[in-house]
Amino acid sequence: MKKIDGEAKTVRKLLAGAKYAIDYYQREFKWQTKQVTELIDDLASKFLQDFRPSHERSEVADYGHYFLGSIIISHKNGHSFIIDGQQRLTTLTLMLIHLHNLQKTRTDKVPIDELIFSEKFAKKSFNLDVEERRPCMEALFAGHPFDDTDQPESVRNILARYHDIQQYFPDDLVGEALPYFLDWLIENVHLVEITAYTDEDAYTIFETMNDRGLSLSPTDMLKGFLLANITDEQKRLDANAVWKERVGTLIDLGKDEDADAVKTWLRSQYAQTIRERKKGALPGDFDRLGTEFHRWVREHQKDLGLKKSAEFVTFIARDFAFYATQYLRLRQASQQLTTGLETIFYNARHDFTLQYPLLLSPLKPDDSDELINKKLRIVAAFVDILLARRLWNFRSIAYSTVQYSMFLVMRDIRGKSPRELVTILKDRLESDGETFASNDRFALHQQNRHTIQQLLARMVDHVERESGLDSHFMDYIAGKGKHGYEVEHIWADKFSRHRAEFDHPADFAEYRNRFGGLLLLPKTFNASFGDLTYEKKLEHYFGQNILAKSLHPNCYKHNPGFAKYAKASGLPFQPHKDFLKTDLDARHELYRQLAEQIWNPSRLGAEAQR
Repeated sequence: MKKIDGEAKTVRKLLAGAKYAIDYYQREFKWQTKQVTELIDDLASKFLQDFRPSHERSEVADYGHYFLGSIIISHKNGHSFIIDGQQRLTTLTLMLIHLHNLQKTRTDKVPIDELIFSEKFAKKSFNLDVEERRPCMEALFAGHPFDDTDQPESVRNILARYHDIQQYFPDDLVGEALPYFLDWLIENVHLVEITAYTDEDAYTIFETMNDRGLSLSPTDMLKGFLLANITDEQKRLDANAVWKERVGTLIDLGKDEDADAVKTWLRSQYAQTIRERKKGALPGDFDRLGTEFHRWVREHQKDLGLKKSAEFVTFIARDFAFYATQYLRLRQASQQLTTGLETIFYNARHDFTLQYPLLLSPLKPDDSDELINKKLRIVAAFVDILLARRLWNFRSIAYSTVQYSMFLVMRDIRGKSPRELVTILKDRLESDGETFASNDRFALHQQNRHTIQQLLARMVDHVERESGLDSHFMDYIAGKGKHGYEVEHIWADKFSRHRAEFDHPADFAEYRNRFGGLLLLPKTFNASFGDLTYEKKLEHYFGQNILAKSLHPNCYKHNPGFAKYAKASGLPFQPHKDFLKTDLDARHELYRQLAEQIWNPSRLGAEAQR
């Protein structure tokens, strides 16, 4: 092996003026929402332990540091090729681009452009420079939309993860904290850059770090501790078999699902505290169970009733087996529509991972299947209503934003009966004070197109099913490919057609984006008819889903199921021969009332009666 260099670097030192490439044979950028949101939450949590608005910017230098791991570089032919670490560096670059866009209009900007790209002879080149990704990265940096149709996997994932960062970046960091967070990110977050000078040496280092002396996972260490306290050999063997079988099914579901299942189970049943967001606050049960559950169990074994060998057997054979099985059901229901548990799938479409400890919390190992499903439906409905209301009111549902409040709900509903669940969760929704009437300007913006599509899909699906039609929900949320659906404006982007009602293009654009002026339509529709006047598009709307069709007078004549539903629901459905400002207002009110019916707290009581 030739020379090997290793150096600890801040984000600034790592990226400023550097150029990293990825060889053609390297794997694609594959990180998903889970990995990105976990990184955001880790960084935000570490920063917020120290941040106070009263601090001077210079005090950030004394904040705690965060280690982002190591990257391995092969330096050859004057270029630095990433052997290991491209997932983190790509995500870090996307986060910096988002932060760059957040501070565009601020006067207290932190200079970070040089960490994203360099410029020579009026030509930009990104510091993480991959040719096929360049047009997408340029569009993100400029704040322009980018169509990922027929793009490579890495490009599609880059665009999706950037949207994740936009959606889940904590509100706590967007206001006055933003320059402080940027200072901290580039100066107090560290990586170790290991540089080899041949590919062979670089891969040898990579394999050594990943294959030799591989540490036991927290799941393995917890299993070892529990089994070591079972004195009866046969019972130990039986408990081990139960553990292996359940963990095997979880691993088949996906990477890290076994650890996620354990931390979700333990949090749902045993966490009594959570770290307060103030300087010097110590991690609570909830926090520690997310990072070191094996150690937490060992320290709290008496609190868990783990004293005798038989109790350790029960902890595995009854408790772990039960909650791991239920967690598996929940994760499967989150990935495909499951009869009776559809709402879990809907919540997962918002990447709301906090629903899993909430759902497990009221369950008890001796609950019947019927009782388990009833509890799951009640809690899932609560989450559904909560998310819809927050999203409508432009409030964040990011993990770090709602973690504390969801922990309190989880603790309050632990082991409760269906009747108790309904009372507690209804009171919680009532105390929030938020309804769909709280915001009469709900509208499409750059960061919430995915949210708008989910809400419209639910609304169309609800109206169609209530009208006796088949459900096409899965089609409506399929945004990829030429046959996918997307959010479309009823008004074409033609200010000149609306001068009689709007004095300025900005006023027209703001009104055009309001929820009442939007539909869910096939991508091909907009390509063919998007620029037409409303009067010409109206005939084509009649051939689309029921919500689009309801704009046309014939919908009320030739659809008896819909006509019956519209009358019985009391919703202000009406045809619109023209679509002026008053028509958009009426349509917006229809959508609001429809949302109130779909996401109504009365659902909780209805689920308890099923």
